[in-house]
Amino acid sequence: MTLDPITNEIIQNSLQAIADEMFAIMKKTAMSSIIYEVLDMGTGITDAQGNLASSGAGIPAFTTVLDKAVQAILRHNPVEQIRPGDVYATNDPHYGGVTHLNDIIFALPVFSDGKLVAWTANIAHNSDVGGMAPGSLSGEATEIFQEGLRLPAIKVIDAGQPIKGIFDIIRVNSRMPEVLEGDVWAAIASVRIGAKRLEELAAKYGTETFEASMASFMDFGEEVSRKALKDLPKGTFEMSEEQDDGLVYNVKITIAEDAFIVDLRDNPDQVTGPMNASRDGVTISAQMIFKALTSPETPANGGTFRPVQVLTREGSIFSATETAAHGFYYETELRIYDLMWRCLAPEMPDLLPAGHFASICGTFLGGIHPDTGRQYTIVEPQIGGWGASPKRDGNPAIFSSFHGETYNCPAEINEARNGLIVDRMELSLAEGGEGRFNGGRGIVLDYRVRGENGFVTAAYTRSKFPSWGVEGGRDGSPNVIEYRPADGSAPTRHAFLSGKVTHRDDVIRVITGSGGGYGDPKLRDPKAVARDIRDGLITPERAKAIYGTEG
Repeated sequence: MTLDPITNEIIQNSLQAIADEMFAIMKKTAMSSIIYEVLDMGTGITDAQGNLASSGAGIPAFTTVLDKAVQAILRHNPVEQIRPGDVYATNDPHYGGVTHLNDIIFALPVFSDGKLVAWTANIAHNSDVGGMAPGSLSGEATEIFQEGLRLPAIKVIDAGQPIKGIFDIIRVNSRMPEVLEGDVWAAIASVRIGAKRLEELAAKYGTETFEASMASFMDFGEEVSRKALKDLPKGTFEMSEEQDDGLVYNVKITIAEDAFIVDLRDNPDQVTGPMNASRDGVTISAQMIFKALTSPETPANGGTFRPVQVLTREGSIFSATETAAHGFYYETELRIYDLMWRCLAPEMPDLLPAGHFASICGTFLGGIHPDTGRQYTIVEPQIGGWGASPKRDGNPAIFSSFHGETYNCPAEINEARNGLIVDRMELSLAEGGEGRFNGGRGIVLDYRVRGENGFVTAAYTRSKFPSWGVEGGRDGSPNVIEYRPADGSAPTRHAFLSGKVTHRDDVIRVITGSGGGYGDPKLRDPKAVARDIRDGLITPERAKAIYGTEG
């Protein structure tokens, strides 16, 4: 059908507004600070077949989970049995969950004139879904059964009525049942308001026009991508990189006139620990790098990624088979995303700067709250430094490329809600990232524990091999976590901690890395060096040794 361009534009912008409203609803009604403060979530709308029609706000690596989850729900539930008011859930990477069991996706089918026309969906990190360790993440996990409750693309609400047994199972498996239940209902409220708005939109303009507009928007997304693809350098680009754990990851990227092909087949087998990723997950990594290179300023939808092809080998760390553990999947996906970035950066310096700290630096602290006697768990991604470009210094203290659109939790919230005190948060002055343009600084953050017999779990990458410099710029500084016991014994540094027992007044110090530098440090503008000295970022003596000037 021929679409009136004004109506088409109104519908397309309405889809974005609806996805954003879903995000706001979830933010305002969730119980966990990881959701309502950090915004570790994402919302979106798909068409009837599960193709992304509009992504709301949220983590970039989350919004492109939702289409894959809806498609899995459709594979596991006959479409003729899907009714208005149904709500489905999945959190299992082997059943469309894509990430790990903490991230529950809820999806609701939308009907117009009795026809399935769309889905609303969201995803958020939940603080505890059971498993062998508080917070549901453990470095000791060797299979997914140890990581919590699995929801394999199942119906949780039937025609508007909650299935009581399912909700009972969800509650009884969590160490924080009230918090989990509250977050679940916030997610359900979000998809319900989205569905209500879509039903109103379809009724106003007609089912046929509504569907045609969604299809048109996706076709436009493809058109924008293919136009930008033609301007990228063509050829096959390869890179290998050793990881902190000794594994070597390999990527081969072919950029053709009509395709962007990422080949990850030549990579290690899946591992026995919780560092595995799903094929859908690494596909998202490829989609994100493609979006950054082609049309970062426009919304993403299913058409945007039609030129992207991802090749994986089943049973590898990038396409793990059931029942592999996935708890820290995000570090593996970020590692391959960063390797794609590094592979292409020399070919596109104006689009891709030097390496950034490139870790979620997920920090999980918990225990029994000393005031309330209840279990608490903090989930904190950390901020760090980004790499320099040919024109400017890198940004300091922002989230990784994989975890954008989020915020660090205010100290006041952590201190009020959780059993700790935030003693300090400041820029790290660790050496690294110097260049004609400097990499951005990481941070130093001290959590001081208030209670006895708590725990800390963390898995940082880019600890042994920090962010990479370009054109003579120095590599950045590493991501590390320090355990500083209250008894005065020597601090210990780690990249990986799993269930480490903490005691009153112990300090957990987070140190995130700086980004890589760009260009020879000796070419740095003396005025910039003088500014760094003035701001206390470097001593005059060190400036003289590195840059050859004190400004």
